[in-house]
Amino acid sequence: MTGEQYQAAQDARAAVAGVVVIPALNEERAIRGVVESALRYCASVVVVDDGSSDRTSEVVADLRVERIRHATPQGKAKALRDGFQRALELGADGVLTMDGDGQHDAADLPRLLAAAAQYPNHIVIGARLLGRDAQPDKNRFGNEQADFWVSWACGQRIVDSQSGQRYYPRAAIETALALPHDGFVFESEILIECAARGIRAVSVPIKASYEEERRASHFKPFRDVTRITRMIAGRLLRGGLMLGNLRRSRTVPPIVVDVPAS
Repeated sequence: MTGEQYQAAQDARAAVAGVVVIPALNEERAIRGVVESALRYCASVVVVDDGSSDRTSEVVADLRVERIRHATPQGKAKALRDGFQRALELGADGVLTMDGDGQHDAADLPRLLAAAAQYPNHIVIGARLLGRDAQPDKNRFGNEQADFWVSWACGQRIVDSQSGQRYYPRAAIETALALPHDGFVFESEILIECAARGIRAVSVPIKASYEEERRASHFKPFRDVTRITRMIAGRLLRGGLMLGNLRRSRTVPPIVVDVPAS
């Protein structure tokens, strides 16, 4: 690496504060590229290998990252919790998350941080709005159903509530660590519980990769949306249906911040 390239890399890392947490399960094909790209923008990366049966941990062993490995798969929620806890131990004021399968572009991390600077104490969601036609139909349908229910419970229209590329301020991380659910329900419940505490969400349009060689998504639209809906239905019933929330979620436009790439 030349002196100019080294300085450029340092400048890029300085543009992104916080820690990047990457949960991964059987991602040996993609994880190295994901981690290397994240390191271009952030010096602190935590990879949580959720009990992979392949070489996920081995292929990033030589990279300058924090590694946490579960002996057996414990679910995405546990992987995120462990990553969040380590980020707090490292002194992070905020945490960025990316999936380990190569779906997300690390070049969008500074865009999420720019939105977070505009909207302090907000969760920033990388909403997969660009090139959305490439998303598998069943996933798009499942995401739309989840968005409706999550928005109702939040009292705010949420765009792409199932995206795994996000920025969480410290208050949201601390809230998340106290939540009981697991699986894909966990990320929905973070949005809902944080909204109840005044921590709202904004979205930044991103483009996701749906290349054929990527492994099949761990998100199962019917199964996971059913679980999300069951969790939210319980909250709505306990809260007297929250019809004011429903009205706001259907009448007030979402907050979408189209931050340009730097």
